[in-house]
Amino acid sequence: MSPDPANRPSARARFAGRGVLVTGSTGMGGSAAKALAAEGAHVFVIARDPERLAELAAVIGAAGGRCTTHSADVRDEGAVGEAFSAALRALPRLDAVYSVAGISGRRFGDGPLHEATLDGWEAVMGANATSQFLVVRAAVRQMLAQAADANGLRGSILTMSSTLVAHPAPAFFATHGYAASKGAIDGLTRAAAAFYAPQGIRINAIAPSLVATPMSRRAQADEAILAYLADKQPLAHGPIDVDAVTDVALHLLSDDARMITGQVVVVDGGWTVSEPRR
Repeated sequence: MSPDPANRPSARARFAGRGVLVTGSTGMGGSAAKALAAEGAHVFVIARDPERLAELAAVIGAAGGRCTTHSADVRDEGAVGEAFSAALRALPRLDAVYSVAGISGRRFGDGPLHEATLDGWEAVMGANATSQFLVVRAAVRQMLAQAADANGLRGSILTMSSTLVAHPAPAFFATHGYAASKGAIDGLTRAAAAFYAPQGIRINAIAPSLVATPMSRRAQADEAILAYLADKQPLAHGPIDVDAVTDVALHLLSDDARMITGQVVVVDGGWTVSEPRR
C-alpha cells in the first residue's frame, strides 16, 4: 500500500495556485483530492455525503492543503449548476476537472442483458453517463469563458471510463448497463476533445480495471475474483492500489500532459494483455 497522498511529501507543485474540481470524496476521487492538494491545488470536491466530505476536508487541511467541499447529486442538472457556481466563488480559476463519481449498478438491477431491469439500466446510465455529461458541460462552459494560460490552454478535463468497455470479463463482471455507460463516456470524451481543442480545452478519459475502492468491495471479498485478478492484473497481483490510478490522473490533468487530448488512457495492471491461467 502506498502512503496516503495527503501526507506524503511532494517533490513537485504542478498545481500550485490552481483550482481543481473533483467529483467523489472516497476511492479514486478522495485519493486524487488529497494528492492534488499536496501538489498545491485549491481543491473543490463535490459529493453527495456531507460527512465523508467533511472527513476528506479535515484530512487535507491537517496536511496543510486547501479543500472546499459542496454536497450535491451530480445526476441533477440544477444541483450541478449550483455546485459549479459555488466552485467559481471559492476557486481562483477552474484549471482542471476530474469527474470521478459513479456507481457499479448491480444492486439497482444491472446485470447480464437478459436479466437486467430497466430501472437498473436507468440508474447506472444516470449515475455514470448523465452525470459525466452534466459535469463536463459545466466545466467546458466555464473554461470557454476564461482566458487562456501561458501555454495557450483554458483547462483540462478528465472523465472516468473503464477497461470493461473494450475488454469485458463475462465470467465475473457481467453488468452490461455499466459497460454501456462507460462506453458512452468514451464517445463523449473523444467527440468533445475534438470540438474544443481549438479553444485550448483538453479532455481525456482514464480507464482503470479493478481498483481497490469502496465500490469494488464485493469483488475484493470474492476469492474466485481475487484468484482471477492475480493473473489478469499481474503488475498488481490483485486489485490495483487506488493511488496508482491517481498518479496517472494527475499527470493527465497537469501541464505535463499539455499536448494530450482525446485519449482514453488505460490503467489496468496488465489486464488487457494478460489471460488467467487455465
